[in-house]
Amino acid sequence: MGVFTKEAEVSTPLPPAKAFKAFAVDIENLMPKVAPQTVKSIEVLEGNGGPGTIRKITFAEGHGLSHAKHKVDVLDKDNLVYAYTLMESDFFNKKIEKISYDIKFVAAADGGSTVKVAATFYTAGDTEVTPDLMAQIKEASEKRALVMKAIESYVLANPDA
Repeated sequence: MGVFTKEAEVSTPLPPAKAFKAFAVDIENLMPKVAPQTVKSIEVLEGNGGPGTIRKITFAEGHGLSHAKHKVDVLDKDNLVYAYTLMESDFFNKKIEKISYDIKFVAAADGGSTVKVAATFYTAGDTEVTPDLMAQIKEASEKRALVMKAIESYVLANPDA
């Protein structure tokens, strides 16, 4: 098994607490609402939303994936830290065992936030990190970014959401 980490920082006009609420706490309600062309539903299989919660995401037809399951590892509302492990997905295609995400929401000088994301990929067996695998990961990351932008736009347009 190989392990590699990709780090990214994304800016949002949402203040840190609002961004944390939208992207971590309310994600299961907002994703299907704002991106029905991508996410058909999110079902809580186990837990109450906090650490240990397991969610199943069912993707919309035509998205290219059928489902994913992830487990909440950390949901720290005081320090605005969210961590989860994507533990099952047809995206993995026997090449990825799991992906762990560590996300921190930090105040930006303009009143918005910087969202710091570290994604650690664990390859399955003796799978090597190839340019093809990296291209697949980049494509999936770009699709995910579009959904996050849709959530951001929704929250900006609906401040009480």
